[in-house]
Amino acid sequence: MQTSITNTSTRYGWPTIILHWLIGIIFIGQFVLGFVMVRMASQRTSFELIQLHKSFGFLLLGLIILRIAWRLGNAAPPLPASVGMLERRTAPLAHFALYAFQVALPLSGWALVSVSTLEIPSMPFNLFVMPNLPLAESDAAEGFWAAAHWYLAYAGIALVALHVAAALRHHFLLRDNILTRMITPSSGGE
Repeated sequence: MQTSITNTSTRYGWPTIILHWLIGIIFIGQFVLGFVMVRMASQRTSFELIQLHKSFGFLLLGLIILRIAWRLGNAAPPLPASVGMLERRTAPLAHFALYAFQVALPLSGWALVSVSTLEIPSMPFNLFVMPNLPLAESDAAEGFWAAAHWYLAYAGIALVALHVAAALRHHFLLRDNILTRMITPSSGGE
């Protein structure tokens, strides 16, 4: 049985599944890395982890933009008939919030390094210098963007936890195909 690239009426295609899990892993990994990097005793190790965090942040931003573009061209399979009206209305809002936070979080990090008075260049995976956003450098702006990045990170991880809890609820309590359709791709015949 051949699998499909595009989504079908019952399942997601390979690109959607790969982007979903890759973004999810990087997003959670970024939260862990961000938590660890600011608590390192060694300044050198902390600096290296911050550079890695910035690299994955830029990668995450690119992947989420790709995911949103792909999503706009590939309709998601409809929810099963067993899903209630409240969940039917809130699920799209929750997904929109996830996308918004996944865009806003790396953008706030990019803004943070752009306004920093330390002027340390961002070099994603040591491949090239990423230009700063056209924002004025200042300690006040750095404080604002650091706080924004921190709050967005914690709100984003709370949304991810809610998303995971909802998927597990569907799989183990409701026993529908919400989770499995994001694991097993659609076939070309569906």
